[in-house]
Amino acid sequence: MELAGRDVVPRPVPPLTAFYQDDITLLGAGMTGAAPQEANPMNAPNDNAGPKGPRGWWASPPRTGIRNLIAPYEYRHLRFFGYGRIVGGSVAAVAGVVCLSYRVYGWAAFFLVLGALNLAGGSWYLAIDRSVSGRA
Repeated sequence: MELAGRDVVPRPVPPLTAFYQDDITLLGAGMTGAAPQEANPMNAPNDNAGPKGPRGWWASPPRTGIRNLIAPYEYRHLRFFGYGRIVGGSVAAVAGVVCLSYRVYGWAAFFLVLGALNLAGGSWYLAIDRSVSGRA
């Protein structure tokens, strides 16, 4: 093979060796005659038996009722996202009024509804933020 006037000799690729995947342990390997309670390892040594995965992530912080509709990252910063929604709703409402002045009623309705929903959501976020008990 020639590259820019020089001969290039490709290096041989070393073959995979036996120690490449030594650290992988299959859960069912060697457990053919084990009792059901011994078939799967326990998480007791690390004392981390809390919920895992998307369901466990969504459950924190603990909320009740309709507050579960709020995403966790928004719930942890309710005031910031509440004011952000109010600003976004105001911008959308202004865009709706501008569309009304140009007699583009379809876009005006879209932006006005979007603005109203954002204003309502932002005020709801701020109401929840005010009603949450003081944090320690």
